[in-house]
Amino acid sequence: MDAKALLFIHALSPLHAGTGQGIGAIDLPIAREKATGIPYLPGSSLKGVLRDRARGRLDQDTLFAVFGPETDSAAEHAGAVQVGDARLLLLPVRSLYGVFAYATSPYLLERFLREAGLVGLSTPESVQPPGKGEALVAPGSRLRGEGKVFLEDLDLTAREEGRLGAWEDWLGEKTQAPVKGRLVLLHDDLMAFLLETATEVVARIRLNDETKTVAKGALWYEENLPAESLLYALVRAERSFHKGKELSAEAILSLFRGLLEGALQLGGKATVGRGLCQVRVGG
Repeated sequence: MDAKALLFIHALSPLHAGTGQGIGAIDLPIAREKATGIPYLPGSSLKGVLRDRARGRLDQDTLFAVFGPETDSAAEHAGAVQVGDARLLLLPVRSLYGVFAYATSPYLLERFLREAGLVGLSTPESVQPPGKGEALVAPGSRLRGEGKVFLEDLDLTAREEGRLGAWEDWLGEKTQAPVKGRLVLLHDDLMAFLLETATEVVARIRLNDETKTVAKGALWYEENLPAESLLYALVRAERSFHKGKELSAEAILSLFRGLLEGALQLGGKATVGRGLCQVRVGG
């Protein structure tokens, strides 16, 4: 028997899960799914950070049982915990009213519901898709003004949807993110546009120590998921395969959960404050 859980990852600072290099105007873009173009955080990033944290908390046999042996002994046995890629659920987008909005779309919710179902997590009812020029908001939403929702440079017709209020309450409880009054459901095509244009792009430079001007070739552009982004990842545990350390799937998952206490640094650019995240177990 296996044991499964869904993790919610709340970015407290901009999150850079990079690809190493880019071919466009952005030198260091974030990782995106090949088919959909949706940003994601590779599961190896989360698993690697937790393995490092476990080194100071678990004895060696338990560490190897949970995460597997060191690379040079990888053929001995597999680790008992499997960490999936973290998928984007809510993208923070600048809003004329309410400071910022938490944007999502029917497709993003559909695949979240699929993974939530795998762990037996009870969620609010699904919501009917909006039209291309519409923005669905919960009753009493702080995003609505003059019957409109203004996101970045977009002017959308606001339409109330009561079921989004249940989603705001549910997500706020599970993640502790400031979702209440800020959730907006957009058409999938419009969401795809925001996923390309509403990420954070910053210029980075390195100064010449003698002249205090930009060193030659030392200006580059980095892309980040904005602070307040909300992602989720599926975690699955099996019994341990490490000889002499018999642990059930539930015990493995319990040990894994214990490593999530406190903030984690995920992705790259840690020394400039990127990737500070709060991770919570949703089910």
